[in-house]
Amino acid sequence: MLIYLQMIESEEDQSKFKAIYEKYKDLMFYVANDILHNEHDAEDAVHQAFLSILKNLSKIFEINCPKTRSFIVNMVEWRAIDLLRSRTRVESVEYNDEITGRSIPLPGDHGLADAMASLPPQYRQVLLLRYDNGYSTGEIGKMLGKSQAAVQKMTERAKRELRILLEKEGVVI
Repeated sequence: MLIYLQMIESEEDQSKFKAIYEKYKDLMFYVANDILHNEHDAEDAVHQAFLSILKNLSKIFEINCPKTRSFIVNMVEWRAIDLLRSRTRVESVEYNDEITGRSIPLPGDHGLADAMASLPPQYRQVLLLRYDNGYSTGEIGKMLGKSQAAVQKMTERAKRELRILLEKEGVVI
């Protein structure tokens, strides 16, 4: 943690980061290890996620809230998926839509929550960052290390997939 704190200038931000680190480090490791199934890679993913959190620390206002938890889990999932892709990139250069993060149980309401839970994790994450957390596509691109165009395309695909899932459930759009 000391390395991260050296990157932060103000004491207020250092205090905020310490609280985030202590509250979420175990959850972050669990999420990364669940995706990667390798403790060393999971530690790398958590480290990369903490670096992203440092860059976006000013966007976190409340530490103990669902939005912050969602943001942090999204960051670590993206980093873990990126590591997973980089491992397979040697074998295949094509983008692989089959690479997934953590699956989540269906809430059972047969509506939007079920449809969101059924989305591939990368689609669910971009929709949550965009519409639940209110980040712009440019901000999401910076957080995830992707271009704004890539985030826009991913958002379009996610919305199209969500629409299809909702229509299958008979939910009026």
